[in-house]
Amino acid sequence: MQDFLAELAGIVGAAHVLTGADVERFAKDASGHYHAAPLAVVRPGSVAEVSAVVTAAGRAGVPVVPISGNTGIVGGTMTEGGLMLSVERLNRIRELRPGARVAVVEAGVVLDRLHEAAAAHDLYFPLWFGARGSAMIGGVLSTNAGGSNVLRYGSTRALCLGLEVVLADGRVLNLMSELHKDNSGYDLKQMFIGAEGTLGVITAAVMKLVPAPRAHATACIAMDRLGPALELLNRCQKASGGLVEAFEFMPDTYMRQLRKVRPDLGLPFETIPPVTIMIELGATAPALAEAGPDGSVALATILEDALGEMLEAGLITDAVFARTEAQRRAMWARREAAAEITYARMPAIDTDIAMPLDAVETFLARFHDRLPAIDAGAETFTVAHLGDGNLHFTVFPTDGSPEMHDRVVEAIEDVVQDLRGTFSAEHGVGLSKKNSMARRKDPVALDVMRAVKTALDPTNLMNPGKIIP
Repeated sequence: MQDFLAELAGIVGAAHVLTGADVERFAKDASGHYHAAPLAVVRPGSVAEVSAVVTAAGRAGVPVVPISGNTGIVGGTMTEGGLMLSVERLNRIRELRPGARVAVVEAGVVLDRLHEAAAAHDLYFPLWFGARGSAMIGGVLSTNAGGSNVLRYGSTRALCLGLEVVLADGRVLNLMSELHKDNSGYDLKQMFIGAEGTLGVITAAVMKLVPAPRAHATACIAMDRLGPALELLNRCQKASGGLVEAFEFMPDTYMRQLRKVRPDLGLPFETIPPVTIMIELGATAPALAEAGPDGSVALATILEDALGEMLEAGLITDAVFARTEAQRRAMWARREAAAEITYARMPAIDTDIAMPLDAVETFLARFHDRLPAIDAGAETFTVAHLGDGNLHFTVFPTDGSPEMHDRVVEAIEDVVQDLRGTFSAEHGVGLSKKNSMARRKDPVALDVMRAVKTALDPTNLMNPGKIIP
């Protein structure tokens, strides 16, 4: 393979072909469960270099595994002897056109950098989650990442207008459309979004921007049970005209774990309620966002009135409003500590599931009824993007064996499937959910996926072994 590595050095420069100890920062994903052993890590600096690298790898028969910010937790970038292709040097914002509200960005642009660039034009890129300081555009597209604002703006798929992709044979597929309407055949870009690099390497994209909110109204709400939460969401949506941006669920198990692992973050209520909901509304219209003569902000008044009605009806028990930006940030810090407090306790069986909004409480009740028969001493922990039905549901088993893992995951899948949900909502499939794909994905859908994979990557060198069982 020395000749192959020398060829790569000739393409990207010797300094950008990493081997030995230099690959360590790429070899472990955010979960800590997966450890890669790549032949090398190559860091091309242009789409032409990506094309040349992929072409060379094809001639040498070496698998290519794209890697972005390495914030994934499903093993999507793992390899034994493959070539990791890092997009970190593809980090230019090629264009940001405020009038058209689009940004043309390369795959290595970090999410926070796009947020900052958009904010300079009073715009917002509405993809928001805890790893935004390291996650890159190529990775969020490859996993169709979600986050806290999906309720209002949709997942990554909904925010993408166009793509640039290097195919398995090295050709560059130019799908860099900026159009909101285009019926000229198949919408090919959708095949690559969520494909986790198994069909090609995403090198650039055209992403939508939206007006930056002028004001937010944020609160934490205490409830005795989860059931009335959907009514709360619907009331706030109706009263505000659909301005709810985030609707996050943190049960008492979450808050107790938060208090244990991150006591510095505090808690919203002196006594932990069974259910805590964090809600945030955002407004761009001056009439809603600017303070009136009495100092009140209409957006905040809308939220306060809705919560007041729920309180009088006995559907919520308490509410705490963020009166300052510091208080708002504190509320978000508690929610965004989820990954840290999940992985603070091991063994943990972490799942990323979604179901219809009105089925969440049913899922929790049904699974907790089943769990004692599987592992009587197991405990659970969840945090949810409740507005889109996405639960990050974790079981802490008394037995950390693979057999117990499979039993718990299959039981979760059983309940989710019965409720017309999915076993994979926003983290991707990678390696960790391949068994779930085999058990739960429609067989015809799997056949079609295999046909697409074979057509675009006949030698199976693009991130092989991921997604498709």
